[in-house]
Amino acid sequence: MARSPIGDILDVNGVAVHVRQDGAGPPVVLLHGYCGSVHWFDRLTLGLSAAHHVIRVDLLGHGCTGGSAGLDAVSQARMVAGVLDALGVEDVLVAGHSFGADVALALAEISPRVGSVVVIGQAPDYSYASFPPGSPVLLPMVSALVRLVAHRRWIRYVSRFRRTGWFGDPLQDLADHAVTAPAMARVVLVERARLLAFRPLDAQVAALGLPCLVILGRRDRFYDCDKTFARYSAVGARVEVVEGAGHSPFLERPGEVVRLLREFRGS
Repeated sequence: MARSPIGDILDVNGVAVHVRQDGAGPPVVLLHGYCGSVHWFDRLTLGLSAAHHVIRVDLLGHGCTGGSAGLDAVSQARMVAGVLDALGVEDVLVAGHSFGADVALALAEISPRVGSVVVIGQAPDYSYASFPPGSPVLLPMVSALVRLVAHRRWIRYVSRFRRTGWFGDPLQDLADHAVTAPAMARVVLVERARLLAFRPLDAQVAALGLPCLVILGRRDRFYDCDKTFARYSAVGARVEVVEGAGHSPFLERPGEVVRLLREFRGS
């Protein structure tokens, strides 16, 4: 399924990386989660770009960025570090949603350009995750079906009756899912579970020693909000809960998330 970039295509170590920039001011980098793209932050960018240089990156194997290998968080972070070097930005606030949180923390470990980190909608590990039974097997099958039908005309007709209203294009999430590298399912559901069990994100936050904000949705269907709140608070992170929001509070309550990010960034 073909996609059209809305930003620049940068050559980062031989890989074509899709990067969108908006606004001017202190830099904020936004990293989407599994099966996402830069478009997941369209509404958030509208609120941030008036006072910030907002940089959105399609991760490897997602959106309009190339690549079908090196999809793990550390490899993704090396790619994003190359983007920051190419843009020459300093004292960056990097915010990652879901799997993007892993990438954000890995980026902060390797790039001196990162000054602070924001984790959105992600628990430290999978110890109390509530994924549907059989997800490692079923999700690749669902993804294959989405890739097969996402471009059909009847799908666009049916999508008009969806009630989320989170995207300008009602098919945006399906389109993003359709172009995500199939290997990402194993990276997120199998390999990531093992890696986070060995080194959870709260341990990574503690080791970094950088200012860290965690934004959670009270109604997150994947992770218990109270348990996640307690674990990040215990390592010194500032934790904020967006009431009435789920796993992606920046989609459901973009104004509230903009406020939290601007307060944390000090602007």
